[in-house]
Amino acid sequence: MAFLMKSMLSNQVKNLGLGGGGEESKEESTPSDPAAAAGMTREEYEEYQKQMVEEKMERDAAFAQKKAERAVLRVHLREKYRLPKSELDENQIQMAGDDVGLPEDLQKMVAEDQEEEEDKDSILGQLQNIQNMDMDAIKEKAQATFSEMKQAAEQKCSVM
Repeated sequence: MAFLMKSMLSNQVKNLGLGGGGEESKEESTPSDPAAAAGMTREEYEEYQKQMVEEKMERDAAFAQKKAERAVLRVHLREKYRLPKSELDENQIQMAGDDVGLPEDLQKMVAEDQEEEEDKDSILGQLQNIQNMDMDAIKEKAQATFSEMKQAAEQKCSVM
């Protein structure tokens, strides 16, 4: 506590420009051993460093797993919409290993999308689409197409 008070007061005095009474050597203020600087014994410091390395490895593994899951989702979407494949996604999946899959909530979303597409492709889905169609717009489009064909035929055929 005394060291803390001394350093705070001497820093304030130095900032005022009064010199602080004398210069302390840098070797005394900062120990060369990082364990002593952290206020730990050498064994505690080594154990702390091991824990830090292990935690970093766990975070990196979790991050790689998340990246691979996203890559799997992108691959799935590319297959679904027939888009070109990406080597970057395939590399991320390979780096994470074979145990990569879609997260549970995304699997549910994909399953729902597939069910909706199957319903639309079925006969009942097509019948429901017929009910939703605008018949007047279809009639107008058919009449416009027929009149265009008739005009094109009149221009080409001298008998008509």
